[in-house]
Amino acid sequence: MLKKISIESIKELRNKTGAGMTDCKKALEDSDGEINIAVEALRKKGLASADKKSSRLAAEGLVESYIHAGSRIGVLVEINCETDFVSRQPKFHQLAKDIAMQIAACQSVCYVSESDIPNDIVFYEQNLELQKEDLLNKPVEIKHKIANGRVHKRLKELSLMNQSFIKKTEITIEDLIKQHISLWGENIKIRRFQRFLLGEGLESKNNNFQNEVSNLIQNR
Repeated sequence: MLKKISIESIKELRNKTGAGMTDCKKALEDSDGEINIAVEALRKKGLASADKKSSRLAAEGLVESYIHAGSRIGVLVEINCETDFVSRQPKFHQLAKDIAMQIAACQSVCYVSESDIPNDIVFYEQNLELQKEDLLNKPVEIKHKIANGRVHKRLKELSLMNQSFIKKTEITIEDLIKQHISLWGENIKIRRFQRFLLGEGLESKNNNFQNEVSNLIQNR
């Protein structure tokens, strides 16, 4: 049976390491509430002190590209750091390449993080779930609880930071970034990305053109 972790213990661990509340809670659960063991675990994962640096300005960095075999999928991604010293490091270039490869592999990912997802997308997903047949006859409170859980899962699917790292699936992209923040001692941000799929949009444009021609013929 898991030992109940107190808020005070989580706060103490956060103050010692600078890691996020969720990471602190999990580390304490895994260590059966032992602070020192939890600190060591967070340091090994590279999470200690990362959150303290996440608010600092990151204006250096690079734009990395990745073209998948067959040249049918391409990605451009901008990753920022605080100094040009870090941006020149081979490990930073490898990080950028890994992130670009991750984006190419995760076709459902459209945003860097959940906080970047526009409110209208969130509202659309909520309304979509609430209207599904399996929820229609459920009590309002239960209906909203189930719908919110499904929406949260859907938003995570859209967010790059929530994805499992394809080279090391036991960590997320967010964990990977935090590890590199701890490695260099400065903030690192994935700022933006663009995915290119060969031929994307051509079919819909062709259909629109055909519709326009059809309408012109009918109106003659």
